[in-house]
Amino acid sequence: MTAAKIVVLYPAPRDVGAFERAYINEHGPMVTPQNFKGLTRFVASKIAGTPDGSAPPFHRIAELYFPSLSVLQTAAGSASAQQVVAHAVSISSGGKPLILIAEVETTDF
Repeated sequence: MTAAKIVVLYPAPRDVGAFERAYINEHGPMVTPQNFKGLTRFVASKIAGTPDGSAPPFHRIAELYFPSLSVLQTAAGSASAQQVVAHAVSISSGGKPLILIAEVETTDF
């Protein structure tokens, strides 16, 4: 069974301060196993830059991990998860976030 994750890419917001306050104080606390049944890990990353120094196309990346694609699909289809997704869209002032589903392949060294 292959693990899976939801990847959310947030475009650069119009007002970084307002977005960060909403993301940290409102949105992040909503990403829980209670709202996404089967969630095993949540990683929230703030983009620091690009290798060439140009403006990054995304401001934040969120990754929600699940033990399998079927668990992810069930979790994402729940009413509570849909409310969290709607909140993500509502705070993304730089445009609609890009939401992807990925199968996870890991290599331990």
